[in-house]
Amino acid sequence: MYTKNLSLELVDTGTAEAEINMSLDAQFLADLCPDGNPILHFYDWAGPTATYGHFIDPKKYIDLDKAGFHRLSLAKRPTGGGIVFHIWDLAFSFLMPAKHPACSENTIDNYRFVNEIVLSAVKEYLTIKDVTLIPEHAPLLGPSCNHFCMARPTIYDVVYQGLKIAGAAQRRTKKGYLHQGTISLAFPHLALLKNVLLSQEEITRAMTAYTFAPLGRLWTPDHLQEARIELRKLLLKKFQDKFFMT
Repeated sequence: MYTKNLSLELVDTGTAEAEINMSLDAQFLADLCPDGNPILHFYDWAGPTATYGHFIDPKKYIDLDKAGFHRLSLAKRPTGGGIVFHIWDLAFSFLMPAKHPACSENTIDNYRFVNEIVLSAVKEYLTIKDVTLIPEHAPLLGPSCNHFCMARPTIYDVVYQGLKIAGAAQRRTKKGYLHQGTISLAFPHLALLKNVLLSQEEITRAMTAYTFAPLGRLWTPDHLQEARIELRKLLLKKFQDKFFMT
């Protein structure tokens, strides 16, 4: 699905394998028009998935044989950052053209710009006030935790009382930047994490300590899908509101 309005383009490519979703984002960035409209990209995963940053070697942190046993697909993102499990989250991507007045030369400013929109959507979804952007990196609970998105809140992530709800990774080119976001919805199945992670105790402890999941530990696939649909609607509304105002 492709829709275009005065200042924001929405692309929904539906359900696909992990590598296809990531290659689509890479292609959108390669084809981005520097003086065109921002693009919001929605997509779904064909099955349980984990993506990893461009500079991450997944076999250092994940038992690939056990991942295969659990039918966990792995795909490299065109952005940086750590490993993200797309089993319990809502993933989305946003592309900002280089010549747009809201595009900054400073990557941190761009990260904050997008996550302020995400923050607005999450606040409305949760109907709680104590959701904010964290002003600095949280303490690292172990050396491997720096390589897992939900194992440590970093500056301008969306948090609730210090617990991470939403994070992202970005890649910038001369044409603009790609922001790949993740929003936590359900608490991870720790048994699965412990089975596929090589540093299982360290990472599961950090993810337990730092992750906030609106659906909690007791959830069903239907509840998760309903949450994804509702949050997508809110994200689209907040992005549209932001760019109609720009």
